[in-house]
Amino acid sequence: MEIDNLTAAEQRVWRAFPRGEAVDFRESPDEDAADGESWGAERTVRAQVVRALLLGGPQQDGETAALSLAGARITGRLDLQYATIDHPVRLRHCHFDQAPRCHAARLRELNLSESVLPGLVAHAVHVDGVVRLTRARCTGTVRLGGARIAGSLYLESAEMAAPGTEEPVLQLNQAAVGADLWAPGLRTHGQIRLNGASVAGSFNLCEARLNHPGQAALDAQTFTVGGDMLVRHAEVRGWIGLRGARIAGRLDLSYTVLSNPGSSALRAGSTTIGELWLRKAPPMEGALNLRRAQLDVLLLEPESVPEEVLLGDLTYTSLTPHEPAERRLPLLERERDGYVPYAYEQLTAAYRRVGDDHAARLVQLAKQRRHRRTLPWYGRLWGLVQDVTVGYGFRPLRAAGWLLSLLALGSLAFALHHPQPLKAGEAPPFHPVFYTLDLLLPVISFGQDSAFAPRGGHQVLAYVLVLTGWILATTVIAGVTRTVSRQ
Repeated sequence: MEIDNLTAAEQRVWRAFPRGEAVDFRESPDEDAADGESWGAERTVRAQVVRALLLGGPQQDGETAALSLAGARITGRLDLQYATIDHPVRLRHCHFDQAPRCHAARLRELNLSESVLPGLVAHAVHVDGVVRLTRARCTGTVRLGGARIAGSLYLESAEMAAPGTEEPVLQLNQAAVGADLWAPGLRTHGQIRLNGASVAGSFNLCEARLNHPGQAALDAQTFTVGGDMLVRHAEVRGWIGLRGARIAGRLDLSYTVLSNPGSSALRAGSTTIGELWLRKAPPMEGALNLRRAQLDVLLLEPESVPEEVLLGDLTYTSLTPHEPAERRLPLLERERDGYVPYAYEQLTAAYRRVGDDHAARLVQLAKQRRHRRTLPWYGRLWGLVQDVTVGYGFRPLRAAGWLLSLLALGSLAFALHHPQPLKAGEAPPFHPVFYTLDLLLPVISFGQDSAFAPRGGHQVLAYVLVLTGWILATTVIAGVTRTVSRQ
């Protein structure tokens, strides 16, 4: 392209390029690029001129060429597909008539901050530096699938929507970001797709607003984050999918509203996460799915627990903050799949690791009671007997109380009315306490029960004491065996 064919605005950009000088057509710093359609020829640059500069623009010895343009209307399509660009591309506060194409291009830096674009086609792009879409407004799909970005990807306060299409509004599937994915304040209307993507640093979505009701607002299956994933003070309408993701640091959902009524709001099954924080937030609208997840630390405040959870095979090392068992047990009662023994065992182990044996016993007692509800009537009856008598072996003092009460009752009754000896000349002296102990304790004999035979109501009392003694002995032995087997 000959420079004689350029407009005055394009000549200004052409002359600034060899020296890397910035060209700013804005009339004021707070100008809105959404008004770009009304900008005249004095600030209009054709996309083919931009392309010609980047592919073969003039050079100047001792200077670093760069395209740095602000406040321009870019007409036509900026097509850089498969191109190798050795110069930084900075098109800030610009208004694009058509979505730029950078498919499979090789760039040094791409900066489209504060610009208005009808989308971006940049899948499989390679960027040696950073990509900036800070406060950009995109009215079409942003395609960065398979991108390789050596530095960070900046999406702070960007707004993205793609009305009239079912495609994800932001596509980063299989992308690799060498530093951080920085997107606090991001606004999306549609799905963000991060399946198979990797971020070497941290992923910041604090104060984001993700809106895709009833569908995936953030689909990040097999997503990998080398640092933290921060989603604090955010609002998500739709579900977050993290199945198979690996987050080395912290997944922080503090102060965040998650809403997907009628289905799961957070789908984090089979994930591996350093720390999961669910705190200072209202209960999510929808289920919490942590099936088969592996966590080092689970920070879960009881107030943030939703009405339905899925915790099958969830493994965690530490559970914080430390709460009484009575405040943790409702979580397990909300399991969609009903009785899940492993969830009770995990909670028990967490209490034992911090030395709270009392809470651990309460969890095990709750487990037996929950299991009882799954049994047939005769199993439930026997379980109820075990619960009332000795608390399934987790409340041994209750058995001692029963024994002492029955011992007192039997001793008093037989002291007032001695049973008749079976053989008057051979019977030992009658002792009501020892006689009652013989009836209650099947493994101990004082020689009383075989020498005396009560009659009438006292005979019925003797049978009751024998039966009760066997029940107590059986339940205590079962409880002790259960407890020892868990040590």
